[in-house]
Amino acid sequence: MAQLRLQYVNSFRDRHGRMRHYFRRPGCKAVPLSGVPGSAEFMADYQAALTGMTAPPKVIGEARNVPGTVQALVAAYLDCSPGSTSPFKALAAETQRTRRNILENFREAHGEKRIYRTEASGRRVMVLAREHVQRIVNEKNNTPFGQRNFFNTLRAMFKWAVAEERVPFDPTLGVTRQQIKSTGYRAWSESEIEQYKRRHPLGTMARLAIELLLATAARRGDVIKLGPRHVEDRTIAFEQNKTKGDEQALVVIPLHPDFFTALAALPPSNIVRLTPPTTFLTTSFGQPFKTAAAFGNWFRDRCDEAGLPKGFSAHGLRKATARRLADLGCTAHQIAAVTGHATLAEVQRYTKAADRKRLAREAIKKLIEDGA
Repeated sequence: MAQLRLQYVNSFRDRHGRMRHYFRRPGCKAVPLSGVPGSAEFMADYQAALTGMTAPPKVIGEARNVPGTVQALVAAYLDCSPGSTSPFKALAAETQRTRRNILENFREAHGEKRIYRTEASGRRVMVLAREHVQRIVNEKNNTPFGQRNFFNTLRAMFKWAVAEERVPFDPTLGVTRQQIKSTGYRAWSESEIEQYKRRHPLGTMARLAIELLLATAARRGDVIKLGPRHVEDRTIAFEQNKTKGDEQALVVIPLHPDFFTALAALPPSNIVRLTPPTTFLTTSFGQPFKTAAAFGNWFRDRCDEAGLPKGFSAHGLRKATARRLADLGCTAHQIAAVTGHATLAEVQRYTKAADRKRLAREAIKKLIEDGA
């Protein structure tokens, strides 16, 4: 079969197995080409790019936005325009990224399917039933955490859709998923923290990263934004992105001396910049990390270099700081003032564990002293 060859067209298969096509002319910005090579849609984009014109931006799935379909509902939920009523646009950036990926994959697989049909009388009848959603959720049994994120995302979208009468019924009601038996991210022990520090000495960005994470107990989405502007009188103050708008969102913490030692040990950057960096943590190019995921992947590579097994993450250091405070006898309220937890339920897990350790030590001490 003859293959269409066009100048400046670059085609490749992405990580999802889908073919992507771009118009790449040397010295010009790459332009995505829609449709299949040779199709009217593709050739229109190609001609526009070839003549230097820019095609007007397209709304994802605009041509398939048939009311009552999965595509139409997903597009409405992901709409972040000023006139949108979707709660999606108020979510934290990292939550938006996760939910967008989930829903775009869901749209890719089921976009043209109908959620409901409208009878001649005007009454809307659900086509997407609970058992259909249950079957889709069950397909993800092998990845419990992915299944949980998928289910929670669908439930949030349909809850909003029902409230605005975009659909007549919520098909996620009654749907179940696997219960995850996990304590979450693994908290680092003192020996594991020391193992990391031995591999990444003072004077490295990797060392500054762990000292900043331990000093602030910040989530990765917050720690990548922290910089000199947040520090005054050796105290750091920042608003947590996850609880933004809540009274617990603001965190004010006196910084540990170990952080300032690591900061002072960093050698001068050999990257020429017109303005100083705005964040403490930067990439090898001297730029702030663009996303929490990018920083998380970078930090995981530093853990690999230190010989730490899988399961260690930046979030685990947040738990390590909470554990340290609990072991020192801090109350749940004191720990929450540092970690910024909105409720005490999570923090009390650390204080209870510390209490058990203390009571066990006292019990064994009595056993020894009594000569038993």
